[in-house]
Amino acid sequence: MFADRREAGRSLASLLTSERDPLILGIARGGVVVAHAVAFALDADLDVVVIRKVGHPRQPELALGAVSASGESVVAPYAEEYYSGPVAPLFEEQTQRARDLELRVRGDGPRVPIEGRNVVIVDDGIATSATMECAVAHARRARAARVVCAAPVAPAESIELIRRRCDDVAVVIAARERDFAVGRYYRDFREVDDRQVIEALRSSIGRG
Repeated sequence: MFADRREAGRSLASLLTSERDPLILGIARGGVVVAHAVAFALDADLDVVVIRKVGHPRQPELALGAVSASGESVVAPYAEEYYSGPVAPLFEEQTQRARDLELRVRGDGPRVPIEGRNVVIVDDGIATSATMECAVAHARRARAARVVCAAPVAPAESIELIRRRCDDVAVVIAARERDFAVGRYYRDFREVDDRQVIEALRSSIGRG
């Protein structure tokens, strides 16, 4: 169990020391706090990627997929089985929410260029693989040279799904219980707000 996201980030950074001049992308919001600790430990650039899970309207914890602020989307293979209505409006709504969140946390600050970089995508945990897969799609579309997915904790089955989409995976704890929940692996797993993301980005290397 990690004390908090910062401690988790420091533990995760120890698995990433072989990455050459990486760009650390934190998935907003909670992943940015972990990513900030990783970037500080590795003396690396930090930026944010905003991904929103698309949850079932009546079962929000059931992910039908995920979308990014820049338009990438991942639809879960079981989405049509669990949701009888059209999924497009659900994805459009979350895409707009992702864009609104990116505007709030980034402001008028520029994105750190991804093209040609070794990118490490960081989240505070991986439950289903949809959010991380969407972030990988974002990095691939932006022409990253290499994409590594990193999280302090993830279920073993999700690690294998992610491994097929990226160049490498770094996970401190590969969990094997059936009823997995990221928050169980943190003593302090309070919700991260916009202000914390903004402060992390402002204080990081490579963002002035």
